[in-house]
Amino acid sequence: MVFYEHPFNERIRTYLRLEHLYARMNALVSRETPIDHHYAISTLFEIMDIAGRAELKTDVLKDLDKQKNALLPYRGNPAIDEATLNHVIGELDQAFAALSQTPGRVGGTLGENDWLMSVRSRASIPGGTCSFDLPAYYAWQHLPSSARQEDLKPWLEAVQPMHTAVLLLMRLVRDSGSAQKMVATAGHFQQYVQQQPKPYQLVRVQLDEGLGVVPEMSVNRLLVTARFVKFSVMERALQTSNDVSFELTLCQ
Repeated sequence: MVFYEHPFNERIRTYLRLEHLYARMNALVSRETPIDHHYAISTLFEIMDIAGRAELKTDVLKDLDKQKNALLPYRGNPAIDEATLNHVIGELDQAFAALSQTPGRVGGTLGENDWLMSVRSRASIPGGTCSFDLPAYYAWQHLPSSARQEDLKPWLEAVQPMHTAVLLLMRLVRDSGSAQKMVATAGHFQQYVQQQPKPYQLVRVQLDEGLGVVPEMSVNRLLVTARFVKFSVMERALQTSNDVSFELTLCQ
């Protein structure tokens, strides 16, 4: 089964992109080849471009505080596991403290590293990190993998507070929804949604990859639409004429 997700708003869109970049970077750093570590650094620069926005840090802190305030009234409720509730509230407190204590913009301290910034300035140029452009970077790539990983570690730590906060927020968003079985007639699905009392933030589609189709989704505050097209990397995407069974989750 494969999950496809689509955001209802720009903030969740940004969180999903950061999730994707952090997962890629962590996977690349754990490997040992110079080319993997090159792309880990390139991914780090992408994270800095997104996470370094001043308004994003403010939005994440507000979301962490909002989630905590939404959970606090459940204390003392006999239907709620108190230990689990306190653990989640503790996670929110820790994520809030770590991010709020990050000086300035997320990843801003990395700008003080002249070597790293010289790589960043050339990385946006096609082929700009060749040995004749950046001999010091070329030399770094020939260090033992353990030495490169030691250099990468503090750079990752500089953007880790945002990573922890976004992962936690997206986990809570996903946990807020319940999957429902649906059928897209002749590959087309449409459902009106009620946005009260709390608006939806994310729609998830769980699909059997053996069906050979992928959903092309669009959402707004009132409507969720999915068009299931035949998967092909060689031919133009065409909507399937078959009924498609899938699971739909609306998350708040």
